Amino acid sequence: MPKRPPPIRQRPKVLNPTLEQAMVSLRAQRPHEAERLASVVLKADRGNVIAAQILAEAFLLQDRAQEAIDLLRRTARRSHEPGTETLLAMALNAAGRGDEALDQLRRATMRRPVFPLAFLKLGEQLAEIGRFDEAIAVLESGLALAPDGVGLRVGLGFIHLGHNQRDVARRLFLQVLATAPERHDATVGLARVMAADGEYAAAAHLLRRALILRPEDAATLLELGKCQLEMGARSAGEATLRAAVRSAHRLAPLAIVALATTSHGRFFLRPSEAAAFLGRAAN
Repeated sequence: MPKRPPPIRQRPKVLNPTLEQAMVSLRAQRPHEAERLASVVLKADRGNVIAAQILAEAFLLQDRAQEAIDLLRRTARRSHEPGTETLLAMALNAAGRGDEALDQLRRATMRRPVFPLAFLKLGEQLAEIGRFDEAIAVLESGLALAPDGVGLRVGLGFIHLGHNQRDVARRLFLQVLATAPERHDATVGLARVMAADGEYAAAAHLLRRALILRPEDAATLLELGKCQLEMGARSAGEATLRAAVRSAHRLAPLAIVALATTSHGRFFLRPSEAAAFLGRAAN
């Protein structure tokens, strides 16, 4: 299924300036800095749940899932806080312990008051293993309990898109954007539906709007490059793909695929040639 943009987790207002800076570092994909700042807060206040969550997310961004699991287990035992429990499930899943993660998420969905992110992550994980009907049922049950859960509606849209139910996905994304036009994830989701339906100009317009909302989002830049190539704007599309790869080297394989599969792209006989064309030396 198509990868959806990561949700921005809602946390309580933080007055600690060190934690505020740690959150900024985390959003900017600077996990080492976020780890350092969150660790400073935890040393002074070992019961600080938000600091523990930020530190665990920094660990996950560095592929240190077991350290995140150990930290979150300790924190969850003290706080019984659903955000910590949901993050623990994400860490378990990252460590390849999918069944444990599903069980943990199911427990988190039973917490009251309702914690919508638990439903969202449970639905996403079920969809990732191909259990689309269960995933849809989970998110719909979450929406029944939390009708204002905009993130659940977006997540449901991405699951329908991943199951190639584009009409349903389009309707869900449009519903969200009608009341929350600033939602980056819904904007990208609708753009992906339009691109899949061949509406490349409209999709490109939405992707540019999404980049205004989050200029650092290299994955959205990649999607824009693909649309530009499909529209016949070859030079612009290639330049956009290069910019995406410069911003996030991990996207190089996807950029190479985009060059090879779009109607106005390029085909390279050797991956090293494609990497050089994109401005990134081959490994």
